[in-house]
Amino acid sequence: MFEFLQEYWIPWTVSNTVALIVLILAIKKSRWARWAFFFLFAWACWINLRTASISPGDYMGYAELTPIGFYKDFIGGWFKDNITTMVSVIAIGQGLIALGFLGKGLMVKLACLGAILFFLGIAPLGIGAGFPVPIIGIITAYFILKKDDLEWIWK
Repeated sequence: MFEFLQEYWIPWTVSNTVALIVLILAIKKSRWARWAFFFLFAWACWINLRTASISPGDYMGYAELTPIGFYKDFIGGWFKDNITTMVSVIAIGQGLIALGFLGKGLMVKLACLGAILFFLGIAPLGIGAGFPVPIIGIITAYFILKKDDLEWIWK
């Protein structure tokens, strides 16, 4: 893992710094954290839809980065043959999560649940998911649920 960290030091540092900033926002100003999650999930949706359609093979590098055997097997097996479909479904989910953070009440709760499930799903990718970013993301979603008034984001 440490040899990968050398290669990915800058993106790992940036993603973890952003994750920690959004966590602090969730604790202190949850509405700002919701805006941050909206933009992050919307951006991820766009990037994944674009990459899946233009260069789906880019996702195969995650097999090399994950320390979890069954994730390597999944990426090298079924996923390899269905990259565009699988990543497009994930991207649509990310888009729905983003939209949920704009809403109120149940929409925000479902967005937080979706974010938590998404982060749980990518955590085993290790450095490929910027670990511990997924753990920080789960904690951030929890604080949004607990601290935000769950009203419309622009209110």
